[in-house]
Amino acid sequence: MKKRHLVTAALPYANGPLHIGHLAGAYLPADIYVRYLRLMGRDVVFVCGSDEHGAAITVKARKEGTTPRAIVDKYHAMLKDTFEKIGIAFDIYHRTSEPLHHETSQDFFRTLLKNNQFEEKESDQYFDEVAGQFLADRYIVGTCPVCAHPEAYGDQCEKCGSTLSPTDLINPKSMLSGSVPVMRPTKHWYLRLDQHEQWLREWINTGRTAEGGKQLHNPADWKNHVLGQCNSWLEQGLQPRAMTRDLDWGVDVPHEIPGSEGKKLYVWLDAPIGYISATKQWALDNDKDWKPYWQNDDTALIHFIGKDNIVFHCLIFPAILKAHGEFILPVNVPANQFLNLEGRKLSTSKNWAVWVHEYCEEFKGQEDVLRYNMIKKMPEQSDSEFTWKGFQETNNNELVNNLANFVNRVLVLMHKYYDGLVPSVNPDQSFKSGWDAEKTGQYNEELHLLHQKLEAMGAEIERFDFREALRIFMEISSAGNALLQFNEPWKTEKENPEMVKVVMNLALQHVAALSVAARPFLPFAAAKLRDMLNLAPLRDEGDLLDVLNELVEGNPIVLPNHAIGQAAHLFSRIPDEVIQKQIDKLTATDPAPTTTEQEQPNTTPSPSKYEPLKETIQFDDFAKMDLRTGTILTAEKVEKSKKLLKLSVDMGFETRTILSGIAEHFTPEEVVGKQVVVLANLAPRVMMGTESQGMILFAEDSEGKLGFVGPSANGWPNGMGVK
Repeated sequence: MKKRHLVTAALPYANGPLHIGHLAGAYLPADIYVRYLRLMGRDVVFVCGSDEHGAAITVKARKEGTTPRAIVDKYHAMLKDTFEKIGIAFDIYHRTSEPLHHETSQDFFRTLLKNNQFEEKESDQYFDEVAGQFLADRYIVGTCPVCAHPEAYGDQCEKCGSTLSPTDLINPKSMLSGSVPVMRPTKHWYLRLDQHEQWLREWINTGRTAEGGKQLHNPADWKNHVLGQCNSWLEQGLQPRAMTRDLDWGVDVPHEIPGSEGKKLYVWLDAPIGYISATKQWALDNDKDWKPYWQNDDTALIHFIGKDNIVFHCLIFPAILKAHGEFILPVNVPANQFLNLEGRKLSTSKNWAVWVHEYCEEFKGQEDVLRYNMIKKMPEQSDSEFTWKGFQETNNNELVNNLANFVNRVLVLMHKYYDGLVPSVNPDQSFKSGWDAEKTGQYNEELHLLHQKLEAMGAEIERFDFREALRIFMEISSAGNALLQFNEPWKTEKENPEMVKVVMNLALQHVAALSVAARPFLPFAAAKLRDMLNLAPLRDEGDLLDVLNELVEGNPIVLPNHAIGQAAHLFSRIPDEVIQKQIDKLTATDPAPTTTEQEQPNTTPSPSKYEPLKETIQFDDFAKMDLRTGTILTAEKVEKSKKLLKLSVDMGFETRTILSGIAEHFTPEEVVGKQVVVLANLAPRVMMGTESQGMILFAEDSEGKLGFVGPSANGWPNGMGVK
């Protein structure tokens, strides 16, 4: 176990507000992880801040007719306030416009230059003759060569997620004047990424930076889609990448360097360095030393990001850190995939989003309801979807009917039977176990079972499986409800008061455990629970560890004769009209989306468009098929074939090569990381000189469009049978 943790969450661009996709992608998983580490008494620093440079800021300023400084000041304040309201507990939320960040970034550039990590070379770059300036990537729009989206940027297509260069665009035009740009020569400093390719490949796939070197991370702990995207880039070969731009907003290339006039650092050089400058500022503010968190091998550096930032955090930033020579590399980059909204991709330009600051204003006191829903729908292994109806059902059925109802019953009965004082118990008294109605419960054994559940929850958090951790958390509440339901203290209190004392004492121990375990997921509810139980506020200094130590010894968390407070509403039901208002608000922004804009069309084909059923088969025919879960690790086009993609598929017990005729439906980048169903016992077949070792299942609509058929939104281990 590492001595300390340095946790980062992707720096959000200070050119717009926070939406639920951002929350589920990077910030909520990071917050859960950090809060848990604090509860376990670990040394952890959690940093983030506004990314205030780059062309995206200047583009926003031009649209709003103001200055970049006014834009970043406005949105930095909004982002910081939103994070605080939704309960994201950064140790520091910094900003890249601060002088300390500029100094840190420039020092990095100087060191890389000194270490011969740059080559200065002249290249042709798009120039706007009307505006009279070179164009940064984000100042150029055109048609995406991958998906044909007509409004792709020069660095990325926000529709298909492909990373691009400006010269890749079809029919490019300048966002400044709308004119067609021309190519002109300009000089820039290029990071020699090609010289880092060999060790990056070794590090990504083995955890070592050299053969026989020290194990820095375990690739088995990394998500398949992260490894897959990295290997896809590495297989294409890394090329030198420009680390400066011709801009008038950003971090200056150090002025003493010849040729620096008018040059700024590329935002993807200065932005991740923002993690370092934020840590420096935190250290200054708290009289700490920042260096152990970035320069000692006994620190675990972990980056929480969305999948569109994988390459920058897993290849480019590690190359920059190693090129500098004094910094550690991340032990994990648990990138999440994308969250969709009501059947469509989130779109900030079309206002197809749920904005977190608006939610906090309209649902005051219900911040944890959104957090809970975001965890339930967290796109940990594959894209997932948020719906307002699902939000309502989850709140009413799980938070209200399960958790809040359990807490309320316990506190009300405690006051009814014992005037709010925790009763002493006879540990040998028998009752029905809340974990299994067929078992006779033993007081100390039930405390041990509670300990096991809390440990299991923590283990899933440490594996970055937050959805499973939340499920286990709710199991504790469900078991508490079952304990009451199986033993019915409201019926048996008079005839068997000793048994009821044990049941109520145990039920209260469940509530007390939940008041601590809720902290990573539902911090506001955790604070309310502590207040209701008349327990001290959590210190975030090993509180859960203390609980585990008591339970493993068979000791209660709350001692006899402790006086609890009164019951209060932990969660309340959300009525239909509130949900309908949100649906109406959303659809009013973009009421008639085209089918191509939707991830999955909401319309159902008419019966006449369904493919006719094939002839009836017997069960034995179906039983011959061995269907297994798998995850696509890499994908590439097959030479001289328009239809075939060559896929490397992780089957759990082995990796297989499968040729699939989907190249006209998906790009290689779109399929990497997808969890699929594989017909595993199909006889191998040689196609285009390559043996295909199975078949992947897809759904096909009436127009011939293919869609992935996955095990479930929750994800399954690879190699599992599909029945």
